[in-house]
Amino acid sequence: MTCTAAAAAAELTARQFRAIGTTVTVLVQDPGQADRAEAMLAAELDAIDRACSRFRADSELQMVHAHAGEKVRVSSLLFEAIEVACAVAEQTRGAVDPTVGNAIAALGYDRDLDEVLRHPTVNPVPPAALGPVAGYAHIHLDRSRRSVRIPRRVRLDLGSTAKALAADRAAARLADELGRGVLVSLGGDVAVAGPPPPGGWAVGIALDSSAPPDQVDQVVAIRSGGLASSSTAVRTWRAGDRQVHHIVNPRTGDCAEAYWKLVSAAGRSCVEANAVTTAAMVWGPEALDHLVPFAPAMRLVRHDGRIFTRQGWPAEEAP
Repeated sequence: MTCTAAAAAAELTARQFRAIGTTVTVLVQDPGQADRAEAMLAAELDAIDRACSRFRADSELQMVHAHAGEKVRVSSLLFEAIEVACAVAEQTRGAVDPTVGNAIAALGYDRDLDEVLRHPTVNPVPPAALGPVAGYAHIHLDRSRRSVRIPRRVRLDLGSTAKALAADRAAARLADELGRGVLVSLGGDVAVAGPPPPGGWAVGIALDSSAPPDQVDQVVAIRSGGLASSSTAVRTWRAGDRQVHHIVNPRTGDCAEAYWKLVSAAGRSCVEANAVTTAAMVWGPEALDHLVPFAPAMRLVRHDGRIFTRQGWPAEEAP
């Protein structure tokens, strides 16, 4: 999902930089606020990275891993991130589960993604590393003490939900402090807050979130909430003789079947949108049935190119 279409569709000012292993974009309606918005967003992402990163030795999440089996008091930010991850796991009936940390590391995603893509593992994934994950129900959260306990030998991966949460938090904070509407995109996970520009925020839907405006599949507009896209075709690498990707099926501990090429959704928040797009990838051919109870408008592109839409997603113009 690309936000370059949004900047082209109205007189908006964009700032773009790399953070948390992805391309970050912020759009503001007042050019004079762009630098401040960029600095505020960078600070927000630094905080989420220090709390939730699997790759930083000094992150709070690594402290929780080091004390697995014990109650660990954590910051309000990490507690919120784990709480949101567990709520998403429950809503998706375990299709999106934070206890996949060991599984995704076994597939070779044990470093920042840019490093994984440059230097993928040459060893095949050992069969013993695959298998059902522990499951979110084994995470104990104590809100009164703001403590977390995870089972021994379990590692969490908050990447998917934490990135969407960061987009929601950042958009809300920037809109509140700047007094104007803003759009935040973290590698295609989009959140908007505050008064939108005329016609809403125009966002291009594409397999690659860095696609230029003239190469997107479709442009949609939102006035509030968030948009998210998930794909099995972009964030991929070699693990031995296999091509693997970053979306793990918790039931198998292996990467999900590559049934859908791209799934996009709009929701009341980026977290909500991201939850259903990731779950759809895990559900594969059963996704259309499992998605019936969910509210977000969705667009699903199967690997043969056939497109399915749900809940009022706008029709696409014929070529």
